[in-house]
Amino acid sequence: MTASAPALRTGTPAARGTLLAAILASGMVFLDSTVVNVALPRLGAELGATVADLQWTVNGYLLMLAAFVLLGGALGDRFGRRRVFLLGVTWFAVASVLCGLAQGTGWLVAARFLQGAGGALLTPGSLAVLQASFHPDDRGRAIGTWAGLSGVSTALGPLLGGWLIDALSWRWIFFINLPLAVGVLLAALRWVPESRDEDASRTGAGRRRFDVAGALLGAVGLGGVTYALIDAPARGAGTLPVLASALVGVAAAVVFVLVERRRGDTAMLPTGLFSSRLFSVLNLFTVAVYAALGGFTFFLAVYLQNVVGWSALLTGLATLPMTVLLLLGSSRAGALAARIGPRLPLTVGPVVAAVGLLLLRRVGPGASYWVDVLPGVVLFGAGLTLVVAPLTASVLAAVADRFAGVASGFNNAASRAGSLLAVAALPLLVGLSGTGYEQRSALTGAYRGALLWCAGLLLAAAATAALLIHRPPRGPADGQSAPGQPVRPG
Repeated sequence: MTASAPALRTGTPAARGTLLAAILASGMVFLDSTVVNVALPRLGAELGATVADLQWTVNGYLLMLAAFVLLGGALGDRFGRRRVFLLGVTWFAVASVLCGLAQGTGWLVAARFLQGAGGALLTPGSLAVLQASFHPDDRGRAIGTWAGLSGVSTALGPLLGGWLIDALSWRWIFFINLPLAVGVLLAALRWVPESRDEDASRTGAGRRRFDVAGALLGAVGLGGVTYALIDAPARGAGTLPVLASALVGVAAAVVFVLVERRRGDTAMLPTGLFSSRLFSVLNLFTVAVYAALGGFTFFLAVYLQNVVGWSALLTGLATLPMTVLLLLGSSRAGALAARIGPRLPLTVGPVVAAVGLLLLRRVGPGASYWVDVLPGVVLFGAGLTLVVAPLTASVLAAVADRFAGVASGFNNAASRAGSLLAVAALPLLVGLSGTGYEQRSALTGAYRGALLWCAGLLLAAAATAALLIHRPPRGPADGQSAPGQPVRPG
């Protein structure tokens, strides 16, 4: 149950202000996610970073976001969505400034961890305030506007970020978040109404408890495995620190499952959801697809600058067609999947994306954007466009309506975990370590090997979809099925 809040109507000043706050906040997060990879070669050269340092620059943020995004949503439900949203925006902005001021890789990585924690508070809040604040008749339009304009910020991110890196410094991709955050805070304080979940806020015996233990165990599990994968090239896979971190990560993951199972429906992640075979398969599919996406974008940004010789701006522009295709085609892909079921789009999409990656393996010094880069990027973007909307809709349809929030949150975390693990594992798999990213021959071999691994992940995802994914049942009513009610093939 949600506490009463003003039912905002489209066109009123409060509605416009609330939308502005949510869009600017999401824009900060999306901008950050699209430009950090582009900045890696510059910040690596200035700070004397190793490959492991670059991996942690990306993964420190992803780790905190993947581990704590569900907890961030629960905090908003209990203590007030606007309050936690404002805290997340402030936290994210302060951490961004710390990133921009970093004088060494240790400082930068620590600040990225903090930034990820702020993002875990901010990310679920930007959508939650719209869901809780707008009148039901206007909610769909508000969320559609938020999604569209947030997508525009994603498209503009590579342009703005590349220009800032070339014209000023890589530090400005973090400093730019400060004026955006100020705009969010002013709009939110003026217009965003407060709301909370009364069931989550109540006191006494019926009070819903936070699953802090689950969140911490999830973070330790992901963190232990990630540390082992990143540190293995430098220390050796059989050394004590690497083995110990891997064992700690695996043990924490096992205990996480046990703790969540014991908590039942009050857990951060009710394990009953996974009794739905479709839900389980879709999340494995998500990990594979987003691992390919995360690994590809990590290697491409460094390769285009350090081997092909492009500027940061041109590197940012290289992936712009992917975002444009997603913006223009996702709704159509979702409508197609609604008519014919998700299996075909989720099978064909990864195959098309894999072909794009195989084409991009041919890119080398002196490459032409129009001939060598654009065709592969377009194919990859087209494949991804076929996947994203049908995947999200299928995940939500695979569980009871009352678990839609946690199902969506877990799928979001699964996508980030896939990227996290790919960025951690791929340099180990292709033999890139130390300052090898600054050496053309070493980086060229690693880039081509990494894209081959990513294409393999996409083909594995396609095979999974073809064999195991079927049309989910239409509209399970809230309360009509258990969180993990098995889904019969359609």
